[in-house]
Amino acid sequence: MSANEPSDVEPLVVCETEPLWFLGTLARILIDGTQTGGAFAAFETLLPKGASPPLHSHPQAESFYVLDGEVIVWVEDAPRTCRAGALAFAPAGTPHSFRVESDTARMLVLSTPAGIEDYVRALAEPAAWPWLQPPADGPRVSVERINAVEARLGVIRHGPPPTLST
Repeated sequence: MSANEPSDVEPLVVCETEPLWFLGTLARILIDGTQTGGAFAAFETLLPKGASPPLHSHPQAESFYVLDGEVIVWVEDAPRTCRAGALAFAPAGTPHSFRVESDTARMLVLSTPAGIEDYVRALAEPAAWPWLQPPADGPRVSVERINAVEARLGVIRHGPPPTLST
């Protein structure tokens, strides 16, 4: 489709979102692939100190815009400290991770094309309240379920969460 052709995508304004507990974090999917014709998705996430996914890659490019707090971001093997206003971009297929250094961090995550939000939804549950933390005695996502979702969505783990000596 050229820039001058009409699109099947409808204009949209999102004013409210459902909070989700996602692997120890709080996520709000702002817009997903069904709403953008697959072009992109965006979600906001609130993360506790120490939150760090394994070094991983996926078929989508992922951008992290730090809204609040401090995180160390690894794109490939280069760690960079990012504070509010910083943006990190991991092209599709590029190993990446991050670790929250402040008490909490809030980030806007963009998936281009859409798809990363499917991972969040597949492993999340509705949050009983819109803040951290899910109850300690609450349900935990099994390793088998995580592995199945990652296989279905093309997520590849390249190793554990990185450390500064990695």
